[in-house]
Amino acid sequence: MSDTASLTAPVVDVSGLDAGYGGAAVVRDLRLAVGAGEVVALLGPNGAGKTTTLLTLSGLLAPIAGTVEVLGGPVDGTRPHLVARRGLAHVPEDRSLFFDLTVDENLRLGLTGTRSSRRAAYERAMELLPPLRNLGSRKAGLLSGGEQQMLAMGRALVSEPKCLLVDEMSLGLAPIIVERLLSIVRDVADQTRCGVLVVEQHVQMALAVADRGYVLNNGRVRLEGPASELSSNRELLEESYLG
Repeated sequence: MSDTASLTAPVVDVSGLDAGYGGAAVVRDLRLAVGAGEVVALLGPNGAGKTTTLLTLSGLLAPIAGTVEVLGGPVDGTRPHLVARRGLAHVPEDRSLFFDLTVDENLRLGLTGTRSSRRAAYERAMELLPPLRNLGSRKAGLLSGGEQQMLAMGRALVSEPKCLLVDEMSLGLAPIIVERLLSIVRDVADQTRCGVLVVEQHVQMALAVADRGYVLNNGRVRLEGPASELSSNRELLEESYLG
């Protein structure tokens, strides 16, 4: 884990963001940044605005107010494909796999570039997610929950992202599997210099692999700081969750 991830040119830079649905803000005055090679944990109770934040960063929701920059360009909520082309990948809460397709077929959907570059990207993803190597011909719908989450991660990684958003990877999974998946998130940041923003309900596990953290409650940042400091101050963490 890097002690000083550089934020001189953050891959995500959010300032004064109001975001929500139908003109009603769920997230209010959010300021957030993610540096290259950094893992940032976005924490908070259900309904705090974490998923809304990720959808806005991906360009799937238009900001109501404020500025959102991802990988050096603005995000306005009208052209999410351009954000993806810059190098953003999003692993959504529901994983969004094609259950009737095989593991390899799902992975191919994320590949870009020339044939040789696609092969290299596939191999790098397999190095990070070796359990997928022997599952290539199995349909995604027949995988365990942990294997499905690895496949969702793999499909994002074969695109060789510079910024990775991961939403609630622990949903429905045993803590031991969550711990393994979070260690992979750390490896992704360290080995590829990808900036990672991860939403997670297993607070201490997330902070164990993160460089920094933000705690959202009722759409506002209640607490932020180095992950080690947040992890060691459980009382303050609990107060931020309670609002």
